[in-house]
Amino acid sequence: MEKKKLVVIGNGMAGVRCVEEILKQDPDKFEITIFGGEPHPNYNRIMLSKVLQGDTQIADITINDWQWYKDHGIRLYAGDPVVRIDIAQRQVWSQGGVRVPYDKLILATGSLPFMLPLPGSELPGVTAFRDIKDCNTMMEASKKYRRAAVIGGGLLGLEAARGLLNLGMEVDVIHINEYLMERQLDRESAIMLRAELEKQGMRFLLAKHTERIIGKKRVEGLLFKDGTKIAVDLVVVAVGVRPNVRLAADSGIEIDRAILVNDYMQTNVPDVYAVGECAEHRGMVYGMVSPLYEQGKVLAAHLCGVQTPGYAGSILASHLKVSGVDVFSAGEIRESEIDASLKVVNGIKGTYKRVMVRGGKVVGAVLFGDSAEGNKLLGHIKQGADSSVLEQDGAGPSGGSDDELVCAMSDKETVCSCNGVSKGAIVSAIREEGLETFEEVRSCTKASSSCGGCKPLVSAILAYTLANEPEPEPAKVTVCGCTSLSHEELRAAVTQGGYADARTAMQALGWQSADGCRACRPAVRYYAGLAASLAASAEGTAEAAAAASVSAAEAKAVEPSIVLLADGTCAVTPRLYGGVATGDQLRRIAEVAERFGIPQVKLGVSGGIELRGVDPLRLTEVKAALGMQETSARYGKPVSPVATCGAPRYDDGAVRDSVALGERLERLLEPMQLPAEFAAAVSASPLHQAGTLTADLGLAAAPAGWEIYVGGSRVKELKRAELLGVADGEETALEIAAAFTQWYREEAEYGQRVWQWIEQVGIVQLREGLFDPVRRADLLGRCPSGASGGILAGTAGRGIG
Repeated sequence: MEKKKLVVIGNGMAGVRCVEEILKQDPDKFEITIFGGEPHPNYNRIMLSKVLQGDTQIADITINDWQWYKDHGIRLYAGDPVVRIDIAQRQVWSQGGVRVPYDKLILATGSLPFMLPLPGSELPGVTAFRDIKDCNTMMEASKKYRRAAVIGGGLLGLEAARGLLNLGMEVDVIHINEYLMERQLDRESAIMLRAELEKQGMRFLLAKHTERIIGKKRVEGLLFKDGTKIAVDLVVVAVGVRPNVRLAADSGIEIDRAILVNDYMQTNVPDVYAVGECAEHRGMVYGMVSPLYEQGKVLAAHLCGVQTPGYAGSILASHLKVSGVDVFSAGEIRESEIDASLKVVNGIKGTYKRVMVRGGKVVGAVLFGDSAEGNKLLGHIKQGADSSVLEQDGAGPSGGSDDELVCAMSDKETVCSCNGVSKGAIVSAIREEGLETFEEVRSCTKASSSCGGCKPLVSAILAYTLANEPEPEPAKVTVCGCTSLSHEELRAAVTQGGYADARTAMQALGWQSADGCRACRPAVRYYAGLAASLAASAEGTAEAAAAASVSAAEAKAVEPSIVLLADGTCAVTPRLYGGVATGDQLRRIAEVAERFGIPQVKLGVSGGIELRGVDPLRLTEVKAALGMQETSARYGKPVSPVATCGAPRYDDGAVRDSVALGERLERLLEPMQLPAEFAAAVSASPLHQAGTLTADLGLAAAPAGWEIYVGGSRVKELKRAELLGVADGEETALEIAAAFTQWYREEAEYGQRVWQWIEQVGIVQLREGLFDPVRRADLLGRCPSGASGGILAGTAGRGIG
């Protein structure tokens, strides 16, 4: 049966979440195409403030990376927004001229920042705070300028201000209202928030109306309607957003404030739907994550033919952390909408609780400083609970200790409203998956992976579950939740089964999900590729035979290793053996940089030449134009370019030629595919100038020969390498290096770094095995073709010091 064509306009959180739900319910129903306005894969926009504040990298807020789209057969046109919808012909046109027909069309165009129509708003130094580009603009400005102003005292404005403070700028927040975050807070809690933020260094100008942005060539200040001025170098406008509906309006799709939809997210045009911040449902336009995800779930069910009651609207709730302060707000909080309220203030702890009542029912709540009760109060609001429940809950800000709160919650009670994760789901995941840290719970269940407001409650559930479970037998650590196999069992099963590719292996081994997940897919692929490589080596065939064992479909999914940069572009590093380049190679690199407009060419830490800022859509052209050997991840991780330093001819301090040996070592290790990133280095003297002591494998010249170091690391944490031994000549050093790498290749778990594997095996056992000529020859005999060719002949008889 031919798949129907589904086109999604918008690569943001709402649209892609809907696609995720479709893939869960019927992964084979649609041929999916997604168009995005930004040149990035899907990321968590809520976490942009964390990036600005310096707590997080762009890669850390990416929800679905490039590989996810490839794994699910989704065509993504990133940085190429749709500019025209032809409803009659059922097709869309992108800015880049791409035409795609559709059977079903989802509009997930989101919203645009509202820029105040102020004189001077077009000046350099004036920006919104909505996407990665805005984030980068602010970070760049902080390097040159000191004074910043944020117009807007809502959540986004305060997060921007916190980030600018972290970047070392002086920050004034200008707000048109008399108190901050008036949509989420009442006056008293807003005053408490202001006091806390002023302690952090923020300055506030409240009830201020900006009249003009002052400046000639660049922003220089702000003029207010009362005649006062302030001098600034950067202005961030964060006064709100408006639904992005122009494309829909131009296409004849009915709009009001946003695109009008019914309970199944259908527009007035057949087979055209809208979801997220661009959709208006029953007169409401939602900007919070939870309602958008609820809409996406309903739409996915409808498109997959699954019976659903439809979307009935959402109660607005914000569970936030504003500059480190817990804030919760839900339901009706305006004085004009309530009859009475319960208020509890603890000036010593700096906490505040107010629960709003109308007609004897709980209708709203505000918490400040301690938001642990948030989910319980939200439940009361959704249920329209009688106000008498407040007496049962207790009068304190949290109504009891963390343990008491966790015990009082039912398993069905929602903990993470953004992602719909219940207490029962979290407890089950902790027990069944052996989770021990908050990060593991977040990764496994997605609880607290969006706004992060429920982190205290998730942490409390984790602590209580771990503390109140009987001490279990050491649990087997499985590869992931898709299988009951450990890495060791999986490697053995794949080796014995002789499966042609990862998909076949997962089907035969009873995988819970046919396609697996990001944790297990590459692991199965690696073990399958390794098994085929070892079989090919045993038969004396070329490594090409092993590479051929990867299916055509899987080969397409395994792209050459390219580094994704923070701005969504890529870095490409041609392989220059031993860090040595010919004049022709340098000319070619220069020509490619000029031809493709690559903005930066830089020496990498391993001595390679990185071309930074490559458009992902032109990667194939760039690699073809370079025409050089490229590091390729066929089924595992390739060996990085070998770092070298000097040679006696050019360096008085060099004991031996590190460049020549480095080139030989790189060619020797190049055919190998490894379970994790692997860096090697060769130093010309005991000074370790090539970084030998922080490499996975390092060779350093010494008067007695070549010192061999293993298990160093400069990734995530710094670890000093251990001395394995001293080889009396180049050939012996290369033998040991290749045999060590092959041993690691065969026995390490996928994803296990060299130093972790060494801690598991033991440095003494490694020395004994690698210093034994018979054991060494055995390992070399299983190296991929090309890795062992020139060094096996004289293995026996060469000594180790």
